[in-house]
Amino acid sequence: MPIFRKFKIDAANIWQAVLFIAAVTLTIMFIPRERQFRYYFEEGKPWRYGLLTAPFDFAVYKDDTTIKHEQDSVLASFNPYFTFDKTLAKAEADRFRNEAEGNTGQSIPIFYRNLITTAILDVYDKGIIDAESYSNLRLSGKKSIRLLEDGIAREYDTDMLLTPKMAYEKIMYMVYDDSVRNTLYTKDLNTYLVPNIKYDTLTNEKARNQLLDKLSISSGMIQSGERIIDRGVIVTPDIYRILKSYEKAALKRDGNSGRSNGALTGQAIIVVILYSFFYLFLALFRRRMFHNPRTLGFLMMMITAVTLASYILSQRFLLGIYMVPFAVLPIMVVTFLDARIALYCSLVTILLCAPASPFPMEYVLLQVIVSMTAIDSLKELVKRSQMLKSVLLIFMAYCVTYIGYTLLSEGSWNKLNPDMFLYLFINCFMLLFSYLFVFVIEKLFGFTSNVMLVELSDINSPLLRELSEKCPGTFQHAMQVANLGAEAANRIGAKGLLVRTGALYHDIGKISNPMFFTENQHGFNPHTNLSYTDSASIIISHVQEGLKLAKKYNLPESVKAFISTHHGKTKAKYFYNSYKNEHPDERINEELFTYPGPKPHTKEEGIMMMADVIEAKSRSMKDYSHEAISKMVNSTIDEIVAEGQLNDTSLSFRDVSEIREVFITRLESIYHPRISYPEDKSKKEEPEPAEEETSLEAES
Repeated sequence: MPIFRKFKIDAANIWQAVLFIAAVTLTIMFIPRERQFRYYFEEGKPWRYGLLTAPFDFAVYKDDTTIKHEQDSVLASFNPYFTFDKTLAKAEADRFRNEAEGNTGQSIPIFYRNLITTAILDVYDKGIIDAESYSNLRLSGKKSIRLLEDGIAREYDTDMLLTPKMAYEKIMYMVYDDSVRNTLYTKDLNTYLVPNIKYDTLTNEKARNQLLDKLSISSGMIQSGERIIDRGVIVTPDIYRILKSYEKAALKRDGNSGRSNGALTGQAIIVVILYSFFYLFLALFRRRMFHNPRTLGFLMMMITAVTLASYILSQRFLLGIYMVPFAVLPIMVVTFLDARIALYCSLVTILLCAPASPFPMEYVLLQVIVSMTAIDSLKELVKRSQMLKSVLLIFMAYCVTYIGYTLLSEGSWNKLNPDMFLYLFINCFMLLFSYLFVFVIEKLFGFTSNVMLVELSDINSPLLRELSEKCPGTFQHAMQVANLGAEAANRIGAKGLLVRTGALYHDIGKISNPMFFTENQHGFNPHTNLSYTDSASIIISHVQEGLKLAKKYNLPESVKAFISTHHGKTKAKYFYNSYKNEHPDERINEELFTYPGPKPHTKEEGIMMMADVIEAKSRSMKDYSHEAISKMVNSTIDEIVAEGQLNDTSLSFRDVSEIREVFITRLESIYHPRISYPEDKSKKEEPEPAEEETSLEAES
């Protein structure tokens, strides 16, 4: 049971699980479902792979143009089906006769009545068809149609057909009497002439499909083991048809055998493994990032976003995956975190995206080279020109790597794909917006970029200007600590700019009580009238006062960390030791003399702590010889290490050793002895020149 008591679930664990499940789920949801053909080919281009032989028998399908031509040829001889309504003629003729007889106002003579009735029956017998169908028959050149009567089809000459307008004109032509014509105009003869021959959609569709089904979509067979194409051979139209037929057959064969579901399961397993190894890397080597939901969320968001963009564009365009600005991932991660995790993120993302590429090996090589280029060229993003320079280097890396890989695999300059350079250019053009994306990430996740640190380290900023005016001694101390710490950080590969900025702000809490700190006093010490505990309380309070000011001026968390950790869990030793010496037998409440902490967590915070103490002690030294400075630096750092103040940082013994050397060298250069200039004694011994001589010298 004890083992279960040690296992605790906190908010960080919940966030880790949520982010992992979300990333895996989104990746699997958008992963390409279709099985991709293992070969990429274009008509008129050389075959990029080795000898290809048919692994199984498959039919060679005709191309779409040939199939369309054959279908058009068959349909050209197809006569459409129409239905014939026999009852409509008699009904409309009787309706006309009855309405003509019943009209007493404008009667039609019986001769013309019978003539028109007979004409109506005649045009219906020839067949009345709607104008649209008649026009389609004429345009298609059909000489006959199939007329359905009682389920029996017969050929019927299209020249016999009439439209309602043609039937009307034919009847009116037979009437010679103008008065009868005028009467017919009022009767609206058109109402008795409606189509009795109509297009039969269902029968035509069925007949067309039967004709098309008889056409063969294949033009031959390829036997198993038959040679299809070899490396370097141009893909002719005939070979292209064979390759497309092989692709269709292979994908259909995989789907029928159930391999598509198996492939999806395999992809899901790989996705889980890759994300798991990424989590393992963070848990082992970047524990603070792993337990920080904000940082972990940023990393998982970047990996998932680039992966999903690659999946989506690869489905839209054949080479669309190369338009994804992949380098934005290492650029963002190295800008806000570090190079090692940027490279690891890039490798995981490359492996997630590679299956969506038509050339996985080429894609992996390109993106690995580009990721290394981005990381090496943007170790510290400070100026916009750096981003432009990095994008140009990335584009060059893309182009050179693509050319090198193509020459290596194909052996010819002619086999370079010009479209590829266009995709890579679009890719790098979008990278130019990464500089704006830096500010979005800063606001969204509360990170601190080097650009922000440069702005904060401007000594004309309102808070630093206030520090220099109210606490001039503290400001000078902060400047020296910044120089010491930045140089030491640069020596061991830490973030020098972060140390410099943190050092400038680490003592801003002294603005509240400037005269209680020695460096700002001018002859009067207010601690003289205070007890040791009260003095210690005022000194220690500058940490909390500094955090209040930092919150007021919206300083980033990374800078606030220097304010809270620069004293760690140490004591205000002057007042602690003084109180202890005066009360040797009393049990001391050490919390009254101890800074609240926490201890430094990063290399940069640890460096700042050491630089702060050493710079302060150096001001009270009387001897600035190499031996005295070395002794002071070594004893101070040894004391800090012995108290365990650096236990939570990742500083190694080698780092600490190099930091000692930097501090000693730097302090020696600051406090090196100056030469005393000798006085010019000869001027004192010479007599004063005469007034006339002096005036002459002045004029000259």
